[in-house]
Amino acid sequence: MNAAEGLDPVVEDWQKALAVVAHPDDLEFGTAAAIARWTGQGKQVVYCLLTSGEAGIDGVDPAECGPLREAEQIESSRIVGVSSVEFLGQPDGTIEYGVPLRRVIAAAIRRHRPEIVITNNFRDTWDGDVMLNQADHINTGRATLDAVRDAANRWIFPDAGEKWSGVRQVWAAGSPNSRHGADTTETFDLGVQSLKAHKAYIDGLNWPDFDPEEFLEGTSRPAGTQLGTKYGTRFEVFTP
Repeated sequence: MNAAEGLDPVVEDWQKALAVVAHPDDLEFGTAAAIARWTGQGKQVVYCLLTSGEAGIDGVDPAECGPLREAEQIESSRIVGVSSVEFLGQPDGTIEYGVPLRRVIAAAIRRHRPEIVITNNFRDTWDGDVMLNQADHINTGRATLDAVRDAANRWIFPDAGEKWSGVRQVWAAGSPNSRHGADTTETFDLGVQSLKAHKAYIDGLNWPDFDPEEFLEGTSRPAGTQLGTKYGTRFEVFTP
């Protein structure tokens, strides 16, 4: 999207959302401040992480890394008002799009019965050009879109819970095709704190000059400008 084009605000007349992403930290790299906005309005947001991020730190064995990153995610979620966090046991780094993944996500949708489903950008790039996205993100987002429709069909995965057709929209955060956004001016600092809670992961990246606040400001200010606010988060909105 051209920076001059502007964003429409996402709808906020809902009470429950489910966030489905691949890894601990995925929501914190841009979406957590929006989550804090909505929990501050009294809405309920549930996190479902497909993996525990066990392959995410080069110097830490997966058996140790998974529990460490789960603990960081739980604390990060608490900061933005999310108390329900599930880890669905998929393999970090090798998530495959397909029927088994759709079933796992459809079961989560039926279990939590949200009105809004949030996932991350699943386009090939982050910028619509050369900043390549990662396979886990792409496969997770695609499967989430399909799982929303699956969850609404009683004849698909009939053993994965009672059908749920109440999802109104699916929002993909950070998509280069975003046409909507949420004002995060008042909750930006909570978003920064939630990213900082992933300390072991950030340290493991070996980015000596990485500053969580500076990073989030770099993405939130342009989105805010498009919304007519100081800070914002972009979303590509889909209607099932």
